[in-house]
Amino acid sequence: MKKNSKLSNLYLGLVFLLMYLPILVVIVFSFNDSRLTVGWKGFSLQWYEKLFQNSSLMEALGNSLILGVLSCLLSAVIGTLGAVGMAKLNYKSKGLLEYVSILPLMTPEIILGMVFLAFFSQLNLPFGMLTLLISHTVFCVPYILMEVKARLVGMDKSLEEAAMDLGATPRRTFFDITLPLIMPAVLSGSLLAFAMSMDDVVISVFVNGPRLSTLPIKVYTQMKTGVTPEINALCTLMLVVSVGILLLYSLVRRLSGRGITKKNREL
Repeated sequence: MKKNSKLSNLYLGLVFLLMYLPILVVIVFSFNDSRLTVGWKGFSLQWYEKLFQNSSLMEALGNSLILGVLSCLLSAVIGTLGAVGMAKLNYKSKGLLEYVSILPLMTPEIILGMVFLAFFSQLNLPFGMLTLLISHTVFCVPYILMEVKARLVGMDKSLEEAAMDLGATPRRTFFDITLPLIMPAVLSGSLLAFAMSMDDVVISVFVNGPRLSTLPIKVYTQMKTGVTPEINALCTLMLVVSVGILLLYSLVRRLSGRGITKKNREL
């Protein structure tokens, strides 16, 4: 048993090493004094200074953040309401509707990009932030819908029925009972949707306008001339912010869980 445990720990350590070693290399070379990433020449913060002086890169980052937040908010509303609505309806074609609702997840992004390109061209919509927002919302909705749907399956239906018996309207039941119970799923799905929006390149290339650039497209276009250490500095800052958001989210969930447990004890 001890031998198997050591082998399992060794295998797990190797997997984590292969996963996080490239990220560690990016972080280390963001402080490198040299422009080249072939060797370490000393500690420096010059790439962080040049990052904030790079107006085109900061503009692309701002566009990606705005796009990610807006698409995340829209997909959270649509996905949550869709999951709650499908959970309350019983009909023969329910399985087919659920399959169609997650179809964007199973469709290759290049196919989605071509479909959006043809669709927006037929509507004569100008390519830019609006087409990007619509496209990102479409492929972000299934992430939140699946998370909320899974949470609704394990939720006690008697809580909603008790609220209705006590005279609560369906709207108040949703906001006072259902929404607080599914909020962790909504938040986790929203974080995943935001990450997918910030990471998307393929679909954005098809529906992006000539005067607008997002961060993934900006980095992708720089691959032709070589990625500068400024990108390493930007990736490091984004990683720090992402880890901070995850730690804050886990802290909020822990505190909310303690609050719910305390209320249950009092009841």
